Amino acid sequence: MGKSKTVTPAKRVGGKPISKRIGAYWQLYLMLLIPVVLTIVYKYIPMYGIQIAFRDYKASRGMWGSEWVGLQWFERFFSSPNCIRMIKNTILLSLYGLLWSFPIPIILALMINQLRFNKFKRVVQTVLYAPHFISIMVVCGMLRVFLSPSGGLINLIAGTSIDFLSEASAFRTIYIASGIWQDAGWGIIVYMATLASIDASHYEAARIDGASMFQRIRFIDFPALIPQIVLMLIMSASSLMNVGFEKVFLLQTDLNKATSDVIAVYVYQQGIERAKYSYSTAVGLFNTIVNVILLIIVNKITRKISDDVSFI
Repeated sequence: MGKSKTVTPAKRVGGKPISKRIGAYWQLYLMLLIPVVLTIVYKYIPMYGIQIAFRDYKASRGMWGSEWVGLQWFERFFSSPNCIRMIKNTILLSLYGLLWSFPIPIILALMINQLRFNKFKRVVQTVLYAPHFISIMVVCGMLRVFLSPSGGLINLIAGTSIDFLSEASAFRTIYIASGIWQDAGWGIIVYMATLASIDASHYEAARIDGASMFQRIRFIDFPALIPQIVLMLIMSASSLMNVGFEKVFLLQTDLNKATSDVIAVYVYQQGIERAKYSYSTAVGLFNTIVNVILLIIVNKITRKISDDVSFI
């Protein structure tokens, strides 16, 4: 006799139909509809303008009337004498900024979390948050005053008369240090929120077991921060090619262009100042493509480190 086959019944798909689920929570879906519509209108619909990068765009002819030139503008950018320098400066400025500024909010959050006086903790947090709300224009004005060769605070302390903003070798240090001062305090908010969600019983048990402050940070605080650290690392690395245009543009001089000449400023100069719309769009599109590739690579790497956080 042949073996009888056991027939496994098909699994029933549980849950309500999507129409009933939407009807049950229609208020939430209505609230969600507003940002979705805004994102589609202002982010996705304008993407049709990317084709300017592949056309010889003339305003008089319009989008569809302009001649299709393919990769001509990309070839022109890659063959320009300053192409390698701009890509190098953009990557180095972002990479150094990431290496120096990324750990600072984590360290500050761990230190502030150890403070036991709530009033003092709030004062410290307020002092650290405040620079974030200062305009980039004001920050650059302050830097020019402090670094002035005639009467600048730094030169008065050092007893020198160096024009630091004219020194190409000093530009990256000025850019990164001012960025840390302005944004490090604001960056601790995410980490402080994560630390605040840790159950206090973990700390009490650690103290009973004789754990020191550094051991509590190592075995309780830091593991809790790992998912947020991975998330922030993905977000930071995916914008590696997006150097802050405003600060670079305001601090740039003819003498420091060797290190301050970046893609973002070049796109502005070519597109706005010289009205080379197709060429500047092609350069900007190249910048975006590199960022997307970096996002995918970093996401793959971080997924191997932590499965809790990933974008793709």
